[in-house]
Amino acid sequence: MLTVPLDGDVARAANWRARLTHRLARHLRTSPATLAPATPLVSFTFDDVPVCAATTGAQMMEAHGARGTFYISGGLIGTQALHWRVADADQIVALHEAGHEIGSHTYSHVFVPNLRSQDIVAESQRNATCLRAIVPGLTLESFALPYGFGSLAAKKTLASIYRTSRGIVPGLNVGRADLQLLNAHPLMDGRTDAARIARMMDEALEKKGWLVFYGHDVVENPSPYGCSPALLEAALRAASDRGIACVPVAEALRRSL
Repeated sequence: MLTVPLDGDVARAANWRARLTHRLARHLRTSPATLAPATPLVSFTFDDVPVCAATTGAQMMEAHGARGTFYISGGLIGTQALHWRVADADQIVALHEAGHEIGSHTYSHVFVPNLRSQDIVAESQRNATCLRAIVPGLTLESFALPYGFGSLAAKKTLASIYRTSRGIVPGLNVGRADLQLLNAHPLMDGRTDAARIARMMDEALEKKGWLVFYGHDVVENPSPYGCSPALLEAALRAASDRGIACVPVAEALRRSL
């Protein structure tokens, strides 16, 4: 089992076999579905849930009538990483009570392609137990692959546990799709800007597609994996100006099938 440090370089940790299995996973659907929402949709998702995402990010979405999906690794709750502090139990409860979706991200933030099926199940069960101790009765429908890497075997196992798994392959979710490797665009200052986001929103509007964004921290001078409040605000305004609903992943899926 390979656990990559939160701030580690996954490119060095992913060997040729993991890269090959991920490439196959990208091109071979294991959970095919036709996504056809009646109206375009946007989902804002945050991995690992830094405190600033659970507070600043969530409050900004709420001010626009939007709700997001927060993918949590139970083993990281309340810990300090290089770039941020991870939300604690009280902040997770507040997210849930505000109507945001709590998703799963494995308990130990492990590198999924190197896991056996039984290990994926065990990680998922441990994470569910942890999160339900914080939010009793919590339903976990959505999963995000740590570091974005998957495999055919992992997707098949995850399909028995979650309705969706989100990756980091850019693209609009519409028409034929793989529910165990949803497309998603980075919401990161170093990788996108307001003009590019506006073009994505226009495409979602034109094609009646489901646009998913992913990121981590929401703070001035963000990490390489996060966004500034200004970029999140630009994305929220772009959706609002076009009348595009911003809903959690589980809700977007229900509206798309």
